[in-house]
Amino acid sequence: MDELELLKKDWQKKEEHLPKLSFDEIYKMIWKKSSSIVKWIFYISIAEFVFWIAMLFIPFSYEKFEGENSEIFNNTELILNIISFGAILFFIFKFYQNYKKISATDSAKALMKKIISTRKIVMQYVWFNVILFAVSFILLTTEIIIYDPVDLGLTEKIAAADSKILIWTAIAGITVVTILIFCTLLWLFYRLIYGILLKKLNANYSELKKLEV
Repeated sequence: MDELELLKKDWQKKEEHLPKLSFDEIYKMIWKKSSSIVKWIFYISIAEFVFWIAMLFIPFSYEKFEGENSEIFNNTELILNIISFGAILFFIFKFYQNYKKISATDSAKALMKKIISTRKIVMQYVWFNVILFAVSFILLTTEIIIYDPVDLGLTEKIAAADSKILIWTAIAGITVVTILIFCTLLWLFYRLIYGILLKKLNANYSELKKLEV
């Protein structure tokens, strides 16, 4: 017990020489880190928008969609692109707003609210992209089968088959499995990009909660 007491006293002496941070100093550190994280979220969303815009200029073989009903297919694709880019621009604006608000925040409680708001918007953005992909895949797959813009005679082949129910069940099963696989990959992709930043924001939120206590 004597040795333990000596160790405690020795540590207490060393602790006196360690720098002690005030509430304001700790808050400023967390505020700077949080502001930087939200700024990176804003930058990444812009980079993603630029990436998808650039993808439109890559010369894919769109000329193959020249069937009788290809216009329906192309119009659906155009509408989905407009919705997608419009949503990305909306979320970029929201991320920018949050960054400006955090930069102007002057209290721990207000900063905590902004962190919660940022986490909520990021999760909404991720889920929107996953759901939009699933809906887009279903719509485009359905139109390819029904309207057949590639002129493969899919509708006629299905109509001539012995068991139409079995074929439609197989198509539905393949579509669902494909959607699940790609939605999972998309979710993991966004979790990797934004998850790291959100994890840091969560850590900052926990620190602020301790300060408030």
